[in-house]
Amino acid sequence: MEKKIQVGLLMLLIAVVGFGFLVESKFMIYNTGANVVPDKLNVHLVPHTHDDVGWLKTVDQYYVGSNNSIQGACVQNVLDSLIPALLADKNRKFIYVEQAFFQRWWRDQSPDMQNVVRELVNVGQLEFINGGWCMHDEAATHYIDMIDQTTLGHRYIKEEFNVTPRIGWQIDPFGHSAVQAYLLGAEVGFDSLFFGRIDYQDRAKRKGEKTLEVVWRGSKNLGSSAQIFAGAFPENYEPPSGFYFEVNDDSDIVQDDISLFDYNVQERVNDFVAAALSQANITRTNHVMWTMGTDFKYQYATSWFRNLDKLIHYVNEDGRVNALYSTPSIYTDAKYASNESWPVKTDDYFPYADRINGYWTGYFTSRPAIKRYVRMLSGYYVAARQLEFFKGRDEAGPTSDSLGDALGIAQHHDAVSGTEQQHVANDYAKRLTIGYKQAEDVVSESLAYISESSSKSGRKKSVPKFQQCPLMNISYCPPTEVDLSLGKKLVVVIYNSLGWKRADIVKIPVISANVTVQDSSGKEIESQILPIVATAMALRKFYTTANLGQSPAGGPLYWLAFRAKVPPLGFSTYTVTSSKTAANAAAVKEEFYRSDGSQNDAVEVGPGNLKLVYSANNGKLNEYVNGKSVIKSPIEQSYSYYIGDDGSKDVEPQASGAYIFRPNSTLPVQPQERISLTVLRGPLFDEVHQSISSWIYQITRVYKEKQHAEVEFIVGPIPVDDGFGKEVVTQITTTIKNNKKFYTDSNGRDFLERIRDYRSDWNLQVNQPVAGNYYPINLGIYMKDNNTELSILVDRSVGGSSIFDGELELMLHRRLLHDDGRGVAEALNETVCIPDNCTGLTVQGKFYFKIDSLGEGAKWRRTFGQEIYSPLLLAFSEQDGSSDTNFKVPTFTGIDPSYSLPDNVALITLQELADGKVLLRLAHLYEVGEDKDLSIPAKVELKRLFPNKKITKVIETSLSANQEREDMEKKRLVWSAESSSNEVHNISRGGSVDPVKLVVELAPMEIRTFLIDFGKKLSTTRFTR
Repeated sequence: MEKKIQVGLLMLLIAVVGFGFLVESKFMIYNTGANVVPDKLNVHLVPHTHDDVGWLKTVDQYYVGSNNSIQGACVQNVLDSLIPALLADKNRKFIYVEQAFFQRWWRDQSPDMQNVVRELVNVGQLEFINGGWCMHDEAATHYIDMIDQTTLGHRYIKEEFNVTPRIGWQIDPFGHSAVQAYLLGAEVGFDSLFFGRIDYQDRAKRKGEKTLEVVWRGSKNLGSSAQIFAGAFPENYEPPSGFYFEVNDDSDIVQDDISLFDYNVQERVNDFVAAALSQANITRTNHVMWTMGTDFKYQYATSWFRNLDKLIHYVNEDGRVNALYSTPSIYTDAKYASNESWPVKTDDYFPYADRINGYWTGYFTSRPAIKRYVRMLSGYYVAARQLEFFKGRDEAGPTSDSLGDALGIAQHHDAVSGTEQQHVANDYAKRLTIGYKQAEDVVSESLAYISESSSKSGRKKSVPKFQQCPLMNISYCPPTEVDLSLGKKLVVVIYNSLGWKRADIVKIPVISANVTVQDSSGKEIESQILPIVATAMALRKFYTTANLGQSPAGGPLYWLAFRAKVPPLGFSTYTVTSSKTAANAAAVKEEFYRSDGSQNDAVEVGPGNLKLVYSANNGKLNEYVNGKSVIKSPIEQSYSYYIGDDGSKDVEPQASGAYIFRPNSTLPVQPQERISLTVLRGPLFDEVHQSISSWIYQITRVYKEKQHAEVEFIVGPIPVDDGFGKEVVTQITTTIKNNKKFYTDSNGRDFLERIRDYRSDWNLQVNQPVAGNYYPINLGIYMKDNNTELSILVDRSVGGSSIFDGELELMLHRRLLHDDGRGVAEALNETVCIPDNCTGLTVQGKFYFKIDSLGEGAKWRRTFGQEIYSPLLLAFSEQDGSSDTNFKVPTFTGIDPSYSLPDNVALITLQELADGKVLLRLAHLYEVGEDKDLSIPAKVELKRLFPNKKITKVIETSLSANQEREDMEKKRLVWSAESSSNEVHNISRGGSVDPVKLVVELAPMEIRTFLIDFGKKLSTTRFTR
């Protein structure tokens, strides 16, 4: 028996060897040159990689490929591997998106390699898609940040390659905004926009109706003039199942060597055709797109292209369908050539759920501290670039570029969204801080230069040194914490980055109540002294130590408040000096109400027209009264928290986490004792202090000169020692009968109508009645009935809703104990540590509310909303009290002193570029019909905006300033849409700019972008550091 087996094995070996000798060895050339075939189903194979600019690893770790114990990902490998793979076959194509990564790689390449890559771009083998610094989020981002980061990438591509991206590629953000469609889509010159994530119910309906691809009209103001062809992928941004070809992927490769085992060409062709026909059944026209790649793929590009070459070759030999190397641009042109009429989509794709209990609405609030930091630095970046322009950009440095880079990275959909791992969030904050420090130098040097720039006396005088206080929100500001009784003077320079005059209350921490404030003319002005409460002092000590690594010495005892008046795009100076008494800086009157029923019930707060009425017996807000607008309305404010579900009772577990909001139950925040009131009354504003619980403290301010209330909250550390994660919300309740309707902003721009438990595109199955009704808020939320409207404005991205009629709700903070299973692999449990003490994150912030008569709220939402985004910038200089402290330029405006921008226009970009040209953006703030006075066209006079400069040329560009607007309009594809009841007629746009008059017209909701040439480079080294 053994001998027979040996003989059998020998015969098998001879047969195998003999067969090998019979096979002819040859080099196989695959036919990969297929183009579109009109009468076949065309499968557009789009090779791509999705490279997160930080998520599980930091942006630099992802680039160099370090920290692979977390994730095996290296962008440098992707790009190094890609170029030779493309050179190996002229028909191969690839798209790349994230310029924050690409520029890292590009600067390390030799001139010869750069020339090779430029040629690949020129012939269309390598195409830049989307083209921003990152693939920005669409829920937690402000439209100005979205524009800035897109501009950064687009101008970089233009400068290096002289090309303009024409396709939007937002494949991974967790829901999609109307602003993305019309502003960051059509207005940057894109012909189409593709994305991966829409609600699972919406996707199912669209697949059945073949409406995954639409004409999206995201703006109800600009209508079809800003429409874009938009496509949601059938499942996600990955290949069809079974067609993954990265090294170590588990899909079957195409094995076409008949001399080897596992030959499978026909099997793989059949799989391909089946998948193609399946997608064709849910797609209009004879064109389908396959996204051949996913996160950090093509680290060994040959593995992908080898298999794609074979698929194209053998599928086309088979002949049932046509496969081709393609890009989204080629696919878009093929769709356009089909002359199809497409269904119309309006509004947005929020909220997004990927399954029954999987609503991605928690990230609207996740990591509220970094959300605030991004928003604060965004407004600062606007101001820093303005001041850099007024002084003249110094290429030797410092410049504002580092902050622009950090903010560009921070807009990524796993950055400001709050869905990154903790060490990555720390990295984002570090980059932002480094960028801020350089921009801080730009601001300080610019203010010093401007304030000393026009002396006629000829005297040499030392240049003032200005300091700033980024930790002012926690009462930490060393420049103001000086002992002025020793003969010093504190000069406060207050810069206004808005195009209109502002009068606002400025607060700075001081160590003494005996101070006087003077304006630039030497006139004493009214001021107010308030004590810094113990809660704020504890916050100051802990978080200053956490930020700076050492405990602050001493500290201020008071807030000094005064009313500053500042010209548009300019500054005013104020001087704080010691006085023998506090007679000028009025000390507040303090009143304490114990809530024990022993006092008169009604406590009226507010020194001006607006009064808030509280109950002394229970500490609750009861009534809102405005004598000026004749508003009198019942109102309540409360705090509660949702218990985060841990998913343990599910067949398919779903916990609440960084992405997902899944509440288990809701409970009111229980105070340790009855809530008492401490009321501080002063001539400028009143404050109501309330300790809501041991971990929530609130200050409500009512100003003499303002018609809204300001609420400052300190929330945290959220207690979790009971084993439950919590999501903290505040509600404002009125008697408004809003009938399920409320309105939230789209990235701080348009307001969209929301209806509880309703979607306009499909019949919603309500599975999560709270989480499924949450929407992102960047500017504000409001509701109305036939008589009244209640508006709330915010200082950062948050989630919010109207869960019950008459009530608006904001989520302020989240602390959770379970990962939600969406990839981040961490619970959202933020902690802050100083030596020997780690505790949950405490968040300090503000929101603002106002009640108006119907139709009157838009003025406040738009104007004050812009002031929240661009707060007054404060800089400080300590000077000898005996010396002349008057600056040569104590007040300054960069525009014609008799001019200001119209009330309905904001200047959102004023930036000198490296080539000396100036980038200018102007935005109309109002929608059509939003306000009876301000929803009208506006005009801006450029000659008065730049009074001391000769404008030699004005070129209007696309939103991202990478092509002339006229050229963009000429080549834009005009898509045919099915008839829609929402069609906007009589669309208004501003006309061309007359080269002599130089007047810019803006229609409602229009943003216009210009490159202005002043005839010579403005950059200067006139100021010496």
